[in-house]
Amino acid sequence: MRTRALGKTGLRVSELALGTWGLSGDAYGPVEDAEQDRVLARALEMGVSVIDTADAYGGGRMEQKVGRAIAGQGEIVVVSKVGLDRTTSPPRKRFDAAYLRESVERSLRRLSRDWIDVYLLHNPQASTLATSETVDALLELKAQGKIAHWGVSAGDIEVGRAALRKGAEVIELAYNLLHSWDLHRLAGEIMVTGAGVLARSTLGYGLLAADWAKDHDFAAGDHRADRWTKPELARRLEQVAAFRFLVQGEVATMRSAAIRYVLSSSLVTSAVLGPRSVGQIEDVVREVGVGPVYLRDAALARIPRALESVGIEP
Repeated sequence: MRTRALGKTGLRVSELALGTWGLSGDAYGPVEDAEQDRVLARALEMGVSVIDTADAYGGGRMEQKVGRAIAGQGEIVVVSKVGLDRTTSPPRKRFDAAYLRESVERSLRRLSRDWIDVYLLHNPQASTLATSETVDALLELKAQGKIAHWGVSAGDIEVGRAALRKGAEVIELAYNLLHSWDLHRLAGEIMVTGAGVLARSTLGYGLLAADWAKDHDFAAGDHRADRWTKPELARRLEQVAAFRFLVQGEVATMRSAAIRYVLSSSLVTSAVLGPRSVGQIEDVVREVGVGPVYLRDAALARIPRALESVGIEP
């Protein structure tokens, strides 16, 4: 497994990161408890050295599983996110200092660790970062040794920009073939600040695996059933088809092409993947974990025109 520097944090991590939202059962339907453990163990066996989780995933159970999986495993980087208060109905976003102090202690207990390597605010508003309370609380936790580095999982450019201007050491952004503009527009500020970048949604919630028919039905409990209508899903699959030219030579599948595209960016430290089975993570590592070439220059040069052809701004 190849590694990259996580910005200026001093950490060096695998370029494939294990994301645990889907694995938790919260996003795409239930995953058997034993399979969750097997995926975590297999990822570590294959050289994945960074795990992305959150205190909200599985109501905290995923942090517990991550903690058990990495015990005695050496230098595994844990990225955890904070900010969703589930004690109210409906849950609400909270980033006040008292909540952050309480949350980090709960996460440390679940992870059975003395510190969290990277602690991210989980999809805050830009206004949250406009005041000093939240960032000051994170800096206090860092000074106390509770967290090593802080950052933001950003839902849009404005939040990402606000985070970078406040000194975020790591940002997590959606970045894939169909959604690349946030990272591209923040590129200058990322380079100036030296922030590490975790790219999430690398397969566009599964769209870029190109495994579905246009009339595909999603199972109960799968968030994609509410995300796309049938006509919208059909339109998006037509957009994905415009990138079939990337599947050639050493690039064996559309899934491989999509992940290789993300890793072709020098700004990206790790592509966060969300396998829900051992077979899925083994397939991805087999398809992507060889190289050194991610995508050929000629193929990369065709991507902007392909985006324009399906009505997407490069």
